[in-house]
Amino acid sequence: MSRTAWNRSASTLLQNEHVELHPVSESDREPLRRIAFDERIWTYFVSRVETDADFDAFFDAMLADQDSGKRAVYVIVDKGSGEVAGSSSYGNLAEADGRLEIGWSWLGVNFQGKGINRWAKYLLLRHAFDVMGAERVEFKTDILNAQARAGLRKTGAYEEGVLRSFNPMPEGRRRDAVYYSVLRAEWPSVQDQLGRLGRAVNPSA
Repeated sequence: MSRTAWNRSASTLLQNEHVELHPVSESDREPLRRIAFDERIWTYFVSRVETDADFDAFFDAMLADQDSGKRAVYVIVDKGSGEVAGSSSYGNLAEADGRLEIGWSWLGVNFQGKGINRWAKYLLLRHAFDVMGAERVEFKTDILNAQARAGLRKTGAYEEGVLRSFNPMPEGRRRDAVYYSVLRAEWPSVQDQLGRLGRAVNPSA
């Protein structure tokens, strides 16, 4: 698979005073493994991590997608503790259309509710719009994932609609996927909103 300019520029170090996002590498396997084994993380994920074999297959797919340019996979580090907190990715990179997706996101349960997800989204959106020159950034989630849907709306992402019976889930049901987006013209207000939300969680920011 040939790499486009986006494939190259998507994978880089992103950071602020709260979080660091770095491209995934083999050295991240064990730090991520240590936080992956809680079933609550995977309730709305399209795969499950229940065993070491599950995790290794999951992590190997992260490395393979990163290597091929299919995704730009990031590992999220909480700067407050210095610990690996989870992962997120750019995917569905459609450079000719100015469009990409942020997703494949998860955090260890001890890192949830601390503003880490919001700061990670802030950095990924900022890089997508300000460096890569994206015109549209997409998100999608399970229609049943009320927490993720509320979080996306709170950041200012626009809820576009439901794609019914989008994909199978491990428990056998077919997921209805809800799409959200942020457009270039909307990014300044979304940026302000994410900054306010982050400072509400981290008052010293």
